[in-house]
Amino acid sequence: MPDSHLFDVTLERFEEDVLEGDIPVLVEFGATWCGPCRALEPILEKLAEEMGDTLDVGQADVDTLGEWVDECNVQSVPTLILFQNGEELGRHVGVMGLDALRQWVQGLLTP
Repeated sequence: MPDSHLFDVTLERFEEDVLEGDIPVLVEFGATWCGPCRALEPILEKLAEEMGDTLDVGQADVDTLGEWVDECNVQSVPTLILFQNGEELGRHVGVMGLDALRQWVQGLLTP
């Protein structure tokens, strides 16, 4: 299996990797114990592969992300938040298919 196109969002690097990124970043706030989060992983992987030049896709474990879970007001998993230039462009709670996810992201990124 090829290397993952997803990156792990960590407490120590959240600000640098997500808020200060050069390109938009889609973060999935999830947990290892969350079935829907596991179901979303291959969809996120495919999106990251397709949009890798224009979008970073990261996974954040809510059990280890501490203050950023509260800071981002994540109340349910999985929660997808699209960030650009340190600002939240949009959020979605729950699982969606690849086509719907692609359309959602592209719609938020289109001026």
